Amino acid sequence: MAKRNLISVIDMKDEWPDLVELAIKLKAERGNHNAPLKGKSLGMIFEKPSTRTRISFDVAITELGGHAVYLDESKMQMGVHSETMEDTARVMSRFVHGIMYRAFDYKMMDKLGEWASVPVISGLDNLEHPCQALADMVTIKEKLGGFRGKKLVYLGDGNNVCNSLLYACAIMGIDMVACCPAVRMPNAEIMWNATKIAEANGSQIIASHEPEKACVDADVLYTDTWISMGDKTPEEEAIKLFKPYQINDNLLKIAKPTCIVMHCLPAHRGQEITNEVIEGPHSVVFDQAENRLHAQKAVLYTLMKD
Repeated sequence: MAKRNLISVIDMKDEWPDLVELAIKLKAERGNHNAPLKGKSLGMIFEKPSTRTRISFDVAITELGGHAVYLDESKMQMGVHSETMEDTARVMSRFVHGIMYRAFDYKMMDKLGEWASVPVISGLDNLEHPCQALADMVTIKEKLGGFRGKKLVYLGDGNNVCNSLLYACAIMGIDMVACCPAVRMPNAEIMWNATKIAEANGSQIIASHEPEKACVDADVLYTDTWISMGDKTPEEEAIKLFKPYQINDNLLKIAKPTCIVMHCLPAHRGQEITNEVIEGPHSVVFDQAENRLHAQKAVLYTLMKD
């Protein structure tokens, strides 16, 4: 079988529904996996620090019978003045059975994916965060029972998480509103592509700059930090720009009574979401965080099993 990557959600577009179901199955069977990845090693390259990504991938490969090798990019011979990404990819492919890369630049992610002869999985870059989107779909399926006819409103910065959600919602048939300031909308090409996929699946992707209108009848309210890692926007400027997009009790009252609230974490309470909401009965944030583990298992199993 040809080597496959998960760098963009779109890379496994046709398998996305199966990945969701597999993640749910592996979650139910935790502790009884019978080591399907026994003898397999996952190289994990981190340019950005992480809590959820590192722990979830490390535990996921371990519980599937394999082994993780943590690699701090600053301590590797990789970079502008050291070994090229092309050479790093080819060397690592001789040592490990898969590579997870948490990167600053999606162009480097693409280069690693192109030159590696083993599967490359994105642990985040500045364009997408596909494993987060998969965990989000698992959470929505668990909490709401399905996807068709559901409405997700993303509020805040149109960042990598928002970009991957656009693809994931379009594939699964969820209506999505990207409610962001005009100067911080999601990637235009991804937005366009997701709109076309959604149309084919009987759902719709909409852009909005009006939180009160966007949140009407929402099944899911979703947000992320207003200042992403590496973003140089001054905090005062970001707070002024994004304040109307904060998930708070006022917006929650506009959504459906059964609405769930999601956040990919880490959260800045009092900025993109209030403490009352993230700790309230609508919040599924910590179940969502747990599902990173099970989503990662589904990806590793699918891409690395013989």
